[in-house]
Amino acid sequence: MLCFEIFKNYEDLSQNYSDQIVVEFLYKHLDEFGDSKQAIKKSLDYAFSTEKGKGGFLLIATKDKQICGVLIMNSTGMKDYIPENLLVYIAVDAQFRGQGIGSSIIKKAKEECNGNIALHVEYENPAKRLYERVGFKSKYAEMRWERKEE
Repeated sequence: MLCFEIFKNYEDLSQNYSDQIVVEFLYKHLDEFGDSKQAIKKSLDYAFSTEKGKGGFLLIATKDKQICGVLIMNSTGMKDYIPENLLVYIAVDAQFRGQGIGSSIIKKAKEECNGNIALHVEYENPAKRLYERVGFKSKYAEMRWERKEE
């Protein structure tokens, strides 16, 4: 049976897990579509922030007491022109993929959120089909300009 736990601060998280376990899980299971451990930790810090305009939550899915999926949602502090929530990271352990766990995690996260949700996904990421199946639409093409450090 799939179980969900929602965390909104480090104190509650530390009762069952460590932030290191969460970061390591995401780093490993995001595969080539992931970010550095430092970036993942920053998104968790942001989700647990109490500063005005910040916040969010961490969702951990377990099956038979084993972590099978993790999601980090950040609140944007905005509305109307930018969705109120940004699904920053979601990963399912490879041994649990293809069982509907990713869909279930997103469904639970949607229930937990107030407002709309945005996410970024690379075109070649196979998870893009999952996002489309659960109702996400490709409204914009994201473009980035990156400052080069000299």
